[in-house]
Amino acid sequence: MKEIKNIVDAYKSALAAGRRSLLATVVHVEGSSYRRPGARMLVEDNGQMTGAISGGCLEGDALRKALQAIAIGQNKLVTYNTMHEDDVEFGIQLGCNGIVHILFEPIDPRNENNPVTLLERSLLSPEQSVLVTLFSMNNIQAQPGTCYFSDSTISLSNIMHTELETVVRKDVAAAFQTGSSVLKNYTGFEVSAFVEVLQPPVSLAIIGAGNDVMPLVDMAEILGWKIAIADGRRTHANKQRFPEVHSTINGKPASIIQQLQPADWPIILLMTHNYNYDREMLKLLLPLGYTYIGTLGPKNRLERMIAELETEGFVISDEQRAILYGPTGLDIGAETPEEIAVSVIAEIKAVVAGRSGESLRDRVGSIHNREEVILQHTNNGG
Repeated sequence: MKEIKNIVDAYKSALAAGRRSLLATVVHVEGSSYRRPGARMLVEDNGQMTGAISGGCLEGDALRKALQAIAIGQNKLVTYNTMHEDDVEFGIQLGCNGIVHILFEPIDPRNENNPVTLLERSLLSPEQSVLVTLFSMNNIQAQPGTCYFSDSTISLSNIMHTELETVVRKDVAAAFQTGSSVLKNYTGFEVSAFVEVLQPPVSLAIIGAGNDVMPLVDMAEILGWKIAIADGRRTHANKQRFPEVHSTINGKPASIIQQLQPADWPIILLMTHNYNYDREMLKLLLPLGYTYIGTLGPKNRLERMIAELETEGFVISDEQRAILYGPTGLDIGAETPEEIAVSVIAEIKAVVAGRSGESLRDRVGSIHNREEVILQHTNNGG
Protein backbone atom coordinates (compact mmCIF):
# COMPACT_ATOMS: atom_id res chain seq x y z
CA MET A 1 0.00 0.00 0.00
CA LYS A 2 2.93 2.35 0.57
CA GLU A 3 3.89 2.15 -3.11
CA ILE A 4 0.30 2.83 -4.15
CA LYS A 5 0.17 5.88 -1.90
CA ASN A 6 3.44 7.18 -3.34
CA ILE A 7 2.08 6.72 -6.88
CA VAL A 8 -1.18 8.50 -6.07
CA ASP A 9 0.68 11.38 -4.42
CA ALA A 10 3.07 11.67 -7.38
CA TYR A 11 0.16 11.69 -9.83
CA LYS A 12 -1.55 14.50 -7.94
CA SER A 13 1.67 16.53 -7.89
CA ALA A 14 2.18 15.98 -11.62
CA LEU A 15 -1.40 16.97 -12.33
CA ALA A 16 -1.05 20.15 -10.29
CA ALA A 17 2.13 21.01 -12.20
CA GLY A 18 0.48 20.38 -15.57
CA ARG A 19 2.54 17.29 -16.37
CA ARG A 20 1.13 14.26 -18.17
CA SER A 21 1.67 10.83 -16.65
CA LEU A 22 1.35 7.11 -17.29
CA LEU A 23 0.75 4.09 -15.08
CA ALA A 24 2.83 0.97 -15.81
CA THR A 25 1.48 -2.23 -14.23
CA VAL A 26 2.92 -5.74 -14.17
CA VAL A 27 -0.14 -7.75 -15.20
CA HIS A 28 1.35 -11.21 -15.76
CA VAL A 29 4.60 -13.04 -15.08
CA GLU A 30 5.71 -16.36 -16.55
CA GLY A 31 8.54 -17.91 -14.57
CA SER A 32 10.60 -15.82 -12.15
CA SER A 33 10.70 -12.07 -11.73
CA TYR A 34 11.82 -9.64 -9.03
CA ARG A 35 8.37 -8.00 -8.99
CA ARG A 36 5.09 -9.84 -9.23
CA PRO A 37 1.75 -8.94 -10.85
CA GLY A 38 0.41 -5.79 -9.24
CA ALA A 39 3.78 -4.01 -9.16
CA ARG A 40 3.36 -0.49 -10.50
CA MET A 41 5.29 2.57 -11.58
CA LEU A 42 4.08 6.06 -12.44
CA VAL A 43 6.00 7.78 -15.24
CA GLU A 44 5.69 11.53 -15.82
CA ASP A 45 6.38 13.25 -19.12
CA ASN A 46 9.53 14.82 -17.63
CA GLY A 47 10.99 11.35 -16.98
CA GLN A 48 10.24 11.26 -13.26
CA MET A 49 9.42 7.72 -12.06
CA THR A 50 7.65 6.65 -8.85
CA GLY A 51 7.40 2.99 -7.86
CA ALA A 52 9.11 0.04 -9.54
CA ILE A 53 8.25 -2.75 -11.96
CA SER A 54 11.54 -4.64 -11.59
CA GLY A 55 14.73 -4.64 -9.61
CA GLY A 56 15.98 -1.87 -11.89
CA CYS A 57 16.77 -3.86 -15.02
CA LEU A 58 13.61 -2.91 -16.95
CA GLU A 59 13.07 0.68 -15.90
CA GLY A 60 15.37 2.27 -18.50
CA ASP A 61 13.65 0.70 -21.48
CA ALA A 62 10.26 1.04 -19.80
CA LEU A 63 10.81 4.78 -19.44
CA ARG A 64 11.41 5.15 -23.17
CA LYS A 65 8.32 3.15 -24.03
CA ALA A 66 6.26 5.02 -21.45
CA LEU A 67 7.19 8.41 -22.90
CA GLN A 68 6.21 7.15 -26.35
CA ALA A 69 2.86 5.94 -25.02
CA ILE A 70 2.24 9.28 -23.30
CA ALA A 71 2.93 11.10 -26.58
CA ILE A 72 0.56 8.82 -28.50
CA GLY A 73 -2.03 8.70 -25.73
CA GLN A 74 -2.78 5.00 -26.18
CA ASN A 75 -2.57 1.95 -23.90
CA LYS A 76 0.19 -0.48 -24.78
CA LEU A 77 1.21 -3.96 -23.58
CA VAL A 78 4.97 -4.58 -23.51
CA THR A 79 6.53 -8.01 -22.98
CA TYR A 80 10.05 -8.46 -21.60
CA ASN A 81 11.68 -11.87 -21.94
CA THR A 82 14.40 -12.27 -19.31
CA MET A 83 14.80 -16.02 -19.79
CA HIS A 84 18.35 -15.64 -21.11
CA GLU A 85 20.99 -14.43 -18.68
CA ASP A 86 23.07 -12.88 -21.46
CA ASP A 87 20.30 -10.63 -22.73
CA VAL A 88 21.49 -8.67 -25.74
CA GLU A 89 18.37 -6.50 -25.83
CA PHE A 90 19.03 -5.01 -22.41
CA GLY A 91 22.80 -5.23 -22.52
CA ILE A 92 23.00 -6.71 -19.04
CA GLN A 93 22.66 -10.09 -17.37
CA LEU A 94 19.19 -10.11 -15.90
CA GLY A 95 19.16 -13.65 -14.63
CA CYS A 96 15.46 -13.42 -13.69
CA ASN A 97 14.48 -16.39 -15.86
CA GLY A 98 11.00 -15.11 -16.59
CA ILE A 99 8.69 -13.33 -19.01
CA VAL A 100 7.12 -10.12 -17.72
CA HIS A 101 4.05 -8.50 -19.29
CA ILE A 102 3.61 -4.81 -18.45
CA LEU A 103 0.63 -2.66 -19.36
CA PHE A 104 1.30 1.02 -20.06
CA GLU A 105 -1.71 3.32 -19.50
CA PRO A 106 -1.51 7.07 -20.19
CA ILE A 107 -3.69 8.81 -17.59
CA ASP A 108 -6.56 11.02 -18.71
CA PRO A 109 -7.32 13.36 -15.78
CA ARG A 110 -10.70 14.18 -17.33
CA ASN A 111 -11.80 10.61 -16.62
CA GLU A 112 -12.96 10.55 -13.00
CA ASN A 113 -12.46 6.76 -12.99
CA ASN A 114 -9.01 6.72 -14.55
CA PRO A 115 -6.53 4.02 -13.39
CA VAL A 116 -4.90 6.13 -10.67
CA THR A 117 -8.26 7.31 -9.34
CA LEU A 118 -9.44 3.70 -9.12
CA LEU A 119 -6.16 2.79 -7.45
CA GLU A 120 -6.68 5.54 -4.89
CA ARG A 121 -10.02 3.99 -3.98
CA SER A 122 -8.14 1.04 -2.50
CA LEU A 123 -6.30 3.42 -0.19
CA LEU A 124 -9.56 4.94 1.00
CA SER A 125 -11.25 1.60 1.62
CA PRO A 126 -10.88 0.31 5.22
CA GLU A 127 -11.31 -3.26 4.03
CA GLN A 128 -10.45 -5.62 1.20
CA SER A 129 -11.06 -4.31 -2.32
CA VAL A 130 -10.68 -5.67 -5.85
CA LEU A 131 -9.17 -3.95 -8.89
CA VAL A 132 -9.46 -5.39 -12.41
CA THR A 133 -7.03 -4.69 -15.26
CA LEU A 134 -7.97 -5.98 -18.73
CA PHE A 135 -5.33 -6.62 -21.39
CA SER A 136 -4.73 -8.76 -24.47
CA MET A 137 -1.61 -10.71 -25.37
CA ASN A 138 -3.05 -11.56 -28.80
CA ASN A 139 -4.71 -8.36 -30.02
CA ILE A 140 -2.34 -5.45 -29.50
CA GLN A 141 -5.12 -2.97 -30.24
CA ALA A 142 -7.30 -4.34 -27.42
CA GLN A 143 -5.83 -3.00 -24.18
CA PRO A 144 -8.78 -1.77 -22.08
CA GLY A 145 -6.57 -1.31 -19.02
CA THR A 146 -7.48 -0.74 -15.38
CA CYS A 147 -11.23 -0.48 -15.64
CA TYR A 148 -13.06 -1.90 -12.63
CA PHE A 149 -12.97 -1.31 -8.86
CA SER A 150 -15.12 -2.78 -6.13
CA ASP A 151 -15.33 -2.91 -2.36
CA SER A 152 -18.23 -3.59 0.00
CA THR A 153 -19.77 -0.16 -0.60
CA ILE A 154 -19.21 0.72 -4.26
CA SER A 155 -18.42 -0.67 -7.71
CA LEU A 156 -16.97 1.52 -10.47
CA SER A 157 -16.62 0.34 -14.06
CA ASN A 158 -15.17 1.58 -17.34
CA ILE A 159 -15.96 -1.69 -19.15
CA MET A 160 -17.86 -0.90 -22.34
CA HIS A 161 -18.93 -4.46 -23.21
CA THR A 162 -21.99 -5.46 -21.14
CA GLU A 163 -21.45 -9.21 -21.39
CA LEU A 164 -17.78 -8.86 -20.50
CA GLU A 165 -18.67 -6.75 -17.47
CA THR A 166 -21.09 -9.44 -16.31
CA VAL A 167 -18.32 -12.05 -16.44
CA VAL A 168 -15.89 -9.72 -14.67
CA ARG A 169 -18.39 -9.06 -11.88
CA LYS A 170 -18.69 -12.80 -11.24
CA ASP A 171 -14.94 -13.19 -11.01
CA VAL A 172 -14.68 -10.16 -8.73
CA ALA A 173 -17.25 -11.73 -6.40
CA ALA A 174 -15.23 -14.95 -6.39
CA ALA A 175 -12.04 -13.02 -5.58
CA PHE A 176 -13.73 -11.45 -2.57
CA GLN A 177 -14.59 -14.94 -1.37
CA THR A 178 -11.12 -16.43 -1.82
CA GLY A 179 -9.11 -13.34 -0.92
CA SER A 180 -6.66 -14.21 -3.71
CA SER A 181 -5.73 -12.42 -6.92
CA VAL A 182 -6.06 -14.42 -10.14
CA LEU A 183 -5.37 -14.19 -13.85
CA LYS A 184 -8.45 -14.92 -15.98
CA ASN A 185 -8.45 -15.65 -19.71
CA TYR A 186 -11.66 -14.62 -21.48
CA THR A 187 -11.05 -16.28 -24.84
CA GLY A 188 -14.44 -15.30 -26.22
CA PHE A 189 -13.58 -11.64 -25.70
CA GLU A 190 -9.87 -11.95 -26.67
CA VAL A 191 -8.79 -10.38 -23.39
CA SER A 192 -7.29 -11.47 -20.08
CA ALA A 193 -8.04 -9.98 -16.68
CA PHE A 194 -5.73 -9.46 -13.75
CA VAL A 195 -8.26 -9.62 -10.90
CA GLU A 196 -6.29 -8.13 -8.04
CA VAL A 197 -7.29 -8.38 -4.39
CA LEU A 198 -5.93 -5.42 -2.45
CA GLN A 199 -5.75 -5.64 1.32
CA PRO A 200 -5.93 -2.51 3.48
CA PRO A 201 -2.71 -1.50 5.20
CA VAL A 202 -1.83 -3.23 8.47
CA SER A 203 -3.37 -1.33 11.38
CA LEU A 204 -0.99 -1.32 14.34
CA ALA A 205 -1.84 0.16 17.74
CA ILE A 206 1.09 0.69 20.10
CA ILE A 207 0.17 1.13 23.74
CA GLY A 208 3.08 3.02 25.20
CA ALA A 209 4.82 6.12 23.89
CA GLY A 210 8.38 5.97 25.12
CA ASN A 211 11.37 6.79 22.96
CA ASP A 212 11.81 3.11 22.05
CA VAL A 213 8.49 3.30 20.19
CA MET A 214 9.85 5.83 17.70
CA PRO A 215 11.90 3.37 15.58
CA LEU A 216 8.85 1.10 15.41
CA VAL A 217 6.72 3.95 14.14
CA ASP A 218 9.36 4.92 11.58
CA MET A 219 9.59 1.40 10.17
CA ALA A 220 5.85 0.83 10.16
CA GLU A 221 5.42 4.13 8.32
CA ILE A 222 7.93 3.03 5.66
CA LEU A 223 5.71 -0.01 5.06
CA GLY A 224 2.64 2.20 4.77
CA TRP A 225 1.01 0.81 7.90
CA LYS A 226 -1.72 2.68 9.75
CA ILE A 227 -0.51 3.51 13.27
CA ALA A 228 -2.14 4.59 16.52
CA ILE A 229 -0.21 5.54 19.66
CA ALA A 230 -1.91 5.25 23.06
CA ASP A 231 -0.59 6.21 26.47
CA GLY A 232 -1.95 7.46 29.75
CA ARG A 233 0.42 10.43 29.54
CA ARG A 234 -0.54 13.32 27.29
CA THR A 235 3.05 14.49 27.39
CA HIS A 236 4.08 11.30 25.56
CA ALA A 237 1.28 10.29 23.19
CA ASN A 238 0.72 13.39 21.10
CA LYS A 239 1.09 14.60 17.52
CA GLN A 240 4.12 16.70 18.37
CA ARG A 241 6.12 13.58 19.21
CA PHE A 242 4.45 11.35 16.61
CA PRO A 243 3.32 13.62 13.75
CA GLU A 244 3.10 10.81 11.18
CA VAL A 245 0.69 8.50 13.04
CA HIS A 246 -3.02 8.18 12.25
CA SER A 247 -4.12 8.97 15.81
CA THR A 248 -2.90 9.48 19.36
CA ILE A 249 -5.02 8.37 22.32
CA ASN A 250 -4.76 9.26 26.00
CA GLY A 251 -6.51 7.82 29.02
CA LYS A 252 -6.91 4.85 31.29
CA PRO A 253 -6.89 1.31 29.86
CA ALA A 254 -10.67 0.95 29.55
CA SER A 255 -11.13 4.25 27.70
CA ILE A 256 -8.20 3.54 25.38
CA ILE A 257 -9.50 0.11 24.40
CA GLN A 258 -12.90 1.58 23.56
CA GLN A 259 -11.09 3.43 20.77
CA LEU A 260 -8.99 0.44 19.65
CA GLN A 261 -11.55 -2.17 18.68
CA PRO A 262 -10.12 -5.26 16.89
CA ALA A 263 -12.10 -4.65 13.71
CA ASP A 264 -10.13 -1.43 13.22
CA TRP A 265 -6.90 -2.19 15.09
CA PRO A 266 -6.25 -5.97 15.00
CA ILE A 267 -2.54 -5.69 15.90
CA ILE A 268 -1.64 -4.53 19.43
CA LEU A 269 1.76 -3.93 21.03
CA LEU A 270 2.06 -3.38 24.80
CA MET A 271 5.11 -1.19 25.37
CA THR A 272 4.35 1.01 28.38
CA HIS A 273 7.09 -0.49 30.61
CA ASN A 274 4.48 -0.18 33.38
CA TYR A 275 3.75 -3.68 34.66
CA ASN A 276 0.38 -2.95 36.27
CA TYR A 277 -0.80 -0.88 33.32
CA ASP A 278 0.18 -3.62 30.85
CA ARG A 279 -1.50 -6.30 32.97
CA GLU A 280 -4.75 -4.35 33.10
CA MET A 281 -4.54 -3.79 29.36
CA LEU A 282 -3.95 -7.49 28.76
CA LYS A 283 -6.97 -8.40 30.87
CA LEU A 284 -9.18 -6.11 28.80
CA LEU A 285 -7.67 -7.00 25.41
CA LEU A 286 -7.71 -10.80 25.50
CA PRO A 287 -11.49 -11.39 25.29
CA LEU A 288 -11.99 -9.04 22.33
CA GLY A 289 -10.59 -11.11 19.45
CA TYR A 290 -7.44 -9.35 18.27
CA THR A 291 -5.14 -10.96 15.70
CA TYR A 292 -1.89 -10.26 17.51
CA ILE A 293 -1.04 -9.00 21.01
CA GLY A 294 2.67 -8.49 21.54
CA THR A 295 4.30 -7.68 24.86
CA LEU A 296 7.72 -6.16 25.35
CA GLY A 297 10.07 -7.61 27.93
CA PRO A 298 11.16 -11.08 29.03
CA LYS A 299 8.92 -14.12 28.75
CA ASN A 300 8.60 -14.53 32.52
CA ARG A 301 7.07 -11.04 32.70
CA LEU A 302 4.17 -12.15 30.50
CA GLU A 303 3.92 -15.49 32.32
CA ARG A 304 3.65 -13.64 35.62
CA MET A 305 0.85 -11.47 34.25
CA ILE A 306 -1.05 -14.54 33.05
CA ALA A 307 -0.58 -16.33 36.39
CA GLU A 308 -1.86 -13.33 38.33
CA LEU A 309 -4.89 -12.95 36.06
CA GLU A 310 -5.71 -16.64 36.44
CA THR A 311 -5.37 -16.35 40.22
CA GLU A 312 -7.98 -13.61 40.05
CA GLY A 313 -10.30 -16.04 38.25
CA PHE A 314 -9.64 -14.78 34.72
CA VAL A 315 -9.83 -17.71 32.29
CA ILE A 316 -7.47 -17.60 29.31
CA SER A 317 -8.42 -19.94 26.46
CA ASP A 318 -6.04 -21.72 24.08
CA GLU A 319 -7.24 -19.40 21.29
CA GLN A 320 -6.32 -16.37 23.39
CA ARG A 321 -2.91 -17.79 24.23
CA ALA A 322 -2.29 -18.37 20.51
CA ILE A 323 -2.48 -14.64 19.75
CA LEU A 324 -0.10 -13.70 22.57
CA TYR A 325 3.47 -12.97 21.48
CA GLY A 326 5.74 -12.34 24.42
CA PRO A 327 8.43 -11.39 24.04
CA THR A 328 7.27 -9.79 20.81
CA GLY A 329 9.55 -10.17 17.80
CA LEU A 330 11.66 -12.70 15.90
CA ASP A 331 14.89 -14.13 17.30
CA ILE A 332 17.49 -12.13 15.37
CA GLY A 333 19.70 -11.12 18.29
CA ALA A 334 18.14 -7.66 18.58
CA GLU A 335 19.52 -5.41 21.32
CA THR A 336 19.03 -1.75 20.41
CA PRO A 337 15.61 -0.08 19.97
CA GLU A 338 16.16 -0.01 16.21
CA GLU A 339 17.08 -3.71 16.07
CA ILE A 340 14.12 -4.60 18.27
CA ALA A 341 11.88 -2.63 15.91
CA VAL A 342 13.13 -4.70 12.96
CA SER A 343 12.46 -7.89 14.92
CA VAL A 344 8.94 -6.85 15.96
CA ILE A 345 7.87 -5.50 12.57
CA ALA A 346 9.15 -8.67 10.87
CA GLU A 347 7.16 -10.92 13.21
CA ILE A 348 3.96 -8.94 12.75
CA LYS A 349 4.40 -9.05 8.97
CA ALA A 350 4.91 -12.83 9.13
CA VAL A 351 1.79 -13.34 11.27
CA VAL A 352 -0.37 -11.16 9.02
CA ALA A 353 0.94 -12.99 5.92
CA GLY A 354 0.52 -16.42 7.50
CA ARG A 355 4.24 -17.15 7.24
CA SER A 356 6.64 -18.78 9.71
CA GLY A 357 9.37 -16.15 9.69
CA GLU A 358 11.97 -18.77 8.74
CA SER A 359 14.97 -18.07 6.53
CA LEU A 360 14.00 -18.03 2.85
CA ARG A 361 17.01 -20.28 2.27
CA ASP A 362 15.12 -23.06 4.03
CA ARG A 363 11.78 -22.49 2.34
CA VAL A 364 10.62 -25.19 -0.06
CA GLY A 365 8.98 -23.85 -3.22
CA SER A 366 8.27 -20.31 -4.31
CA ILE A 367 8.98 -17.43 -1.94
CA HIS A 368 5.86 -15.71 -3.27
CA ASN A 369 2.28 -16.69 -2.52
CA ARG A 370 1.52 -17.77 -6.08
CA GLU A 371 -2.16 -18.21 -5.34
CA GLU A 372 -2.27 -14.51 -4.52
CA VAL A 373 -0.95 -13.38 -7.89
CA ILE A 374 -1.62 -15.99 -10.57
CA LEU A 375 -2.37 -18.59 -12.23
CA GLN A 376 -6.03 -19.47 -12.49
CA HIS A 377 -6.97 -19.63 -16.14
CA THR A 378 -10.60 -19.99 -17.19
CA ASN A 379 -12.25 -19.79 -20.57
CA ASN A 380 -15.31 -17.60 -20.93
CA GLY A 381 -17.17 -17.12 -24.17
CA GLY A 382 -18.83 -13.90 -25.26
